[in-house]
Amino acid sequence: MSADALQQSAFAPLLAVARAVSFSKGARLARQGETARGAFLIRSGEAEAQVSLPGGGMLSVAAFGPGAMFGEMALIERGVCSATVVAKTDVEGWFVGRDDFRALVASRDARAFDVQRAITRSLADRLRALNAKVREHPAQEDRPVREAPPAGDPLAMAQRSSGAAFDWKAFVPILPFFEGFDAEEVDELIAAAKVLELPRGAWLFAQGQPAPACFLVLRGAAEVFTQARGRERRVAIAGPGELVGYMATLEGAAHGGNARVRESAALLEFPREALLAIYNGASAASVSLQHAIQRSLLKALSRTNTLLTRLISHDRLARAGDKAQELETALHAQIFRTAES
Repeated sequence: MSADALQQSAFAPLLAVARAVSFSKGARLARQGETARGAFLIRSGEAEAQVSLPGGGMLSVAAFGPGAMFGEMALIERGVCSATVVAKTDVEGWFVGRDDFRALVASRDARAFDVQRAITRSLADRLRALNAKVREHPAQEDRPVREAPPAGDPLAMAQRSSGAAFDWKAFVPILPFFEGFDAEEVDELIAAAKVLELPRGAWLFAQGQPAPACFLVLRGAAEVFTQARGRERRVAIAGPGELVGYMATLEGAAHGGNARVRESAALLEFPREALLAIYNGASAASVSLQHAIQRSLLKALSRTNTLLTRLISHDRLARAGDKAQELETALHAQIFRTAES
């Protein structure tokens, strides 16, 4: 993306709260291990992200030119820089601080919502790329496929209702997903959903299937996992307050993994059209939903980063230097890591 294209993109509203910055060749825009304060947008010049390796030496993990942006994750969550970014030439650009970005979003300007959704897409793209990299490498937790996925929609005959075997509506406000929602926002969101009560082992969806809905765990747990080459790998155990299958649902894409009930579970099912109506809206519930989706993405990124770190350690011990370096590049090219990562 060129600098001109950047000014025409969904990120353009950031320029209204940005301050101009300039760096001479060799200057550091960000330092590995320091607290990340916000995002950089490059208007002209080139920069390179580098990471210090155990035992000495530097590894180049990313390059940035005109129109590039990095550090956008710091706009929505506190964390640290996972790499040092050095100006390879004189660099001109803009810096957007986290507090200034939050003020922009609080204004509920339509353009601010576009930026929020653009950041969510950026996070989703990064997570998808990292997960693809992880799947290429064997892991100790890989196991033989236990059950072939269903050929069709596994929930085609499932019963939906507005009730459950317990008072789920009283339970909802304390779930982590609804952090920051007020009572009216919670009501607006759950009005779009139906309750599913499923036994242990029931499938929610399978890799490659369409995503007509996503699921919030109310009680019990769901297992998210991938299958390839006769092996399967657990990605996550989603407990109460965690959303499953949401990015495929929002993007209208096929599911990238599988999900089935690990413990007898009660779930809220959000049909795609109803979820999109709130997510793409401009109400207070829209703001809270966007923040909740971003928190979910950051948690998923943290899990993937943990697995990447384990794979790197394994490859170092196995003296697989090239593989370890490839994974190091993928891990640190994010530039930003949350405190949980």
